[in-house]
Amino acid sequence: MSETSGTPGRRPVRRVLIAVLSTLSLAAAAATAATLPASASAPTPPTGWSQVFVDDFTGTAGSGVNTTNWQYTTGTSYPGGPANFGTGEVETMTSSTSNVSLDGNGNLLITPRRDASGNWTSGRIETRRTDFQPPSGGKLRMEARMQLPNVTGAAAKGYWPAFWALGAPYRGNYQNWPAVGELDIMENVQGLNTEWATMHCGTNPGGPCNETSGIGGNTPCTGTTCQAGFHTYAMEWDRSTSVEEVRFYLDGLNFHTVKANQVDATTWANATNHGYFIILNVAMGGGFPGAFGGGPDSGTEPGHPLVVDYVQVLQAAGGGGGGTTPPPTGNRDAYSAIQAESYDSQSGVVTETTTDSGGGQNIGTIANGDYAVYKGVNFGSSAAKQFYGRVASGAAGSVSGLVEVRLDSRTSTPVASFSLANTGGWQSWRTVPANMSSVTGTHDVYLTFTSGQPADFVNVNWFNFGH
Repeated sequence: MSETSGTPGRRPVRRVLIAVLSTLSLAAAAATAATLPASASAPTPPTGWSQVFVDDFTGTAGSGVNTTNWQYTTGTSYPGGPANFGTGEVETMTSSTSNVSLDGNGNLLITPRRDASGNWTSGRIETRRTDFQPPSGGKLRMEARMQLPNVTGAAAKGYWPAFWALGAPYRGNYQNWPAVGELDIMENVQGLNTEWATMHCGTNPGGPCNETSGIGGNTPCTGTTCQAGFHTYAMEWDRSTSVEEVRFYLDGLNFHTVKANQVDATTWANATNHGYFIILNVAMGGGFPGAFGGGPDSGTEPGHPLVVDYVQVLQAAGGGGGGTTPPPTGNRDAYSAIQAESYDSQSGVVTETTTDSGGGQNIGTIANGDYAVYKGVNFGSSAAKQFYGRVASGAAGSVSGLVEVRLDSRTSTPVASFSLANTGGWQSWRTVPANMSSVTGTHDVYLTFTSGQPADFVNVNWFNFGH
């Protein structure tokens, strides 16, 4: 979480396969998509992965965090470290439960406060463990499901929530950044509907990792905004690929990757030949918010927390060879938007650029008998009873069909479905809800498409589930 951590950018522009007919605003998308509650427990690790750390933040409302797992960072700097944590942020971090507490419903709240004199306080916690790294030839995944402070516009000025990790050699030294590495899994500023992810390394300023900006990418939250609902933010550090790489995910979609061959071997080794520790915090002000309009002022509203459902770290052993093609198989959260193009397998569909809010891709050319498979969707122990599909159709007036959800087999009985006809164009998007049979646990989800005609009848951008 360095000063100006991450740089603004855009997703790569992809070739449009179907004509663009309309665009919906972000506000409309947020209004039609469901805002979903905490799932109360971390997903079961998919096959091949083991859980090496987890905190579901269960406990009495108003209590502090589990200090077996976490330690508080307090004040305005580390002992002997740079002032204002080296970022220019203006808050004082505390261990008070007014800043860091459990809500009694399985969530952690990190809440910035402002006193009568205009002084800000907030919270910053770090894992006691500093040994999170992939085994030789294996993989490591850090993941959290969170709702960012639900404040936007002028009232959000100066807000800077983050979920990130620092190289273990930094603890106790505080002068060796950025050489020891930093992995920013989620950063957000000013209440914008954007997640930034960044790797920091090398020397400052400049150097092979473009400090203080780092090697960064960003993407919007879809379905609900980052502030209006829960989303899953993750990083995979993969040593099973021919070139070691670090991948960043939002709701299972890989949107930014840093490969070892992007920098020299010494820089990469200095940043990765050790463990990491995890940090959760909400800063106020500093260089990154400064790049998007400035720090907090009299119009900034205190009291909007970063809400964290769970944090977990998973590990996959080496020896498989060849790596995986992101996004990873499994470990999908049923209650966050699952991007349709992130399928594990499919028949009959293509991916194409979408003009829906948030950009990216959708799947299209979908007709009778086509399907797409999404492995390892975790519904938790509280039953899902709703299905939501973000769909569009430019089909002829006589053409319609069913969008169906089946579990674990393409031929199983559908647990949910809705019918769809022309919505006004292949990029004229709407969120369609459907009642669903109660579903718990982890399943492979099959989206199947049934129609009485052979013509294409639907595009799908994303889908998710609700209680």
